[in-house]
Amino acid sequence: MSSVGLDPVAWTMRRYEAAPLRMTFRAADRDEASAWQDGLREKVTELLGGFPAERGALDVVREEVREFPGYVREKLTFVSRPGVAVLAYVLTPTAPTAGEGPFPTVVCVPGHGDGVDEIVQDDGPGYQRSFALQAVEQGLAVVAIEPMGFGHRRDPLTLERGRRNACEPVSGSALLLGETMIGWRVWDVLRAIDYIETRPDLDAGRVGCVGISGGGTCAMFAAALDPRIRCTYLSGCLSTFQASIMSMSHCIDNYVPGVLNWAEMYDVAGLIAPRPLFAESGAYDPIFPIDASRESFRRVEHIYAVMGAEDSAEQEIFEGDHRFHGERGWPFVVNALS
Repeated sequence: MSSVGLDPVAWTMRRYEAAPLRMTFRAADRDEASAWQDGLREKVTELLGGFPAERGALDVVREEVREFPGYVREKLTFVSRPGVAVLAYVLTPTAPTAGEGPFPTVVCVPGHGDGVDEIVQDDGPGYQRSFALQAVEQGLAVVAIEPMGFGHRRDPLTLERGRRNACEPVSGSALLLGETMIGWRVWDVLRAIDYIETRPDLDAGRVGCVGISGGGTCAMFAAALDPRIRCTYLSGCLSTFQASIMSMSHCIDNYVPGVLNWAEMYDVAGLIAPRPLFAESGAYDPIFPIDASRESFRRVEHIYAVMGAEDSAEQEIFEGDHRFHGERGWPFVVNALS
């Protein structure tokens, strides 16, 4: 019996070759590039399901304040949209080398795992390597948020079953409503920046966004759509839709219906230009293949070059797999937010 047509992934790869990518980057100069960004931002916002028309009161509730060597950590919640609260940790440096505020601040978004606690607690290496603590050690303030469906923001049934993530059924529910989990999580990032703007000890004019894996995907879309994010640090996520989430099993929260009719991942990342962008990838990352990461960054570099910002985008390929690295990334962020 012929095996032709029995492999559905092979069929989707052939479908990818015919994907329209109608708004992929083709600009020849900075003016054309800026016009392209305006149009694609509007389209990406639409594909994500749009955002609320109004920003309501944040209604911040501070639950805990603890002092640690070199920083103070606050645990709080704020309201992102009616009926939706976000849990966050705010870390402000107290080490003498950090100086006095207002501090440059990074919004940190964890990937799949045990949630935001994993990046603000020094409980061992893990793949995320407590990267929010790494940030505060650099003299940066941190607003580390719990993504919807992770950690503290899991539904009771998921908790009862002992599952680490509640991306399902919430991501599926978003799709049923014509929206996306990425859009919901991006809005939480934007509201975290709104919160930063209320704090005199945090510098709202020097805001970065850092994320790994699914958190990096969230950081990429947030920075693509909100110019208040002055610097973006993507770890273990920059690739192509084809080589990553089309080619192997990934969580449903990564998918944006219809995006390949308009753009590839490098186009979304290109919306960050000319603001500083750092991307790191492990040479042996099994879920974001390194060849695609290199090719995606090459295309992002081209967008930056057309916009006259060649020196504002940088990539590091390190010896390792799917994990946060931080060797060149943090100096890049500190310099960009200085």
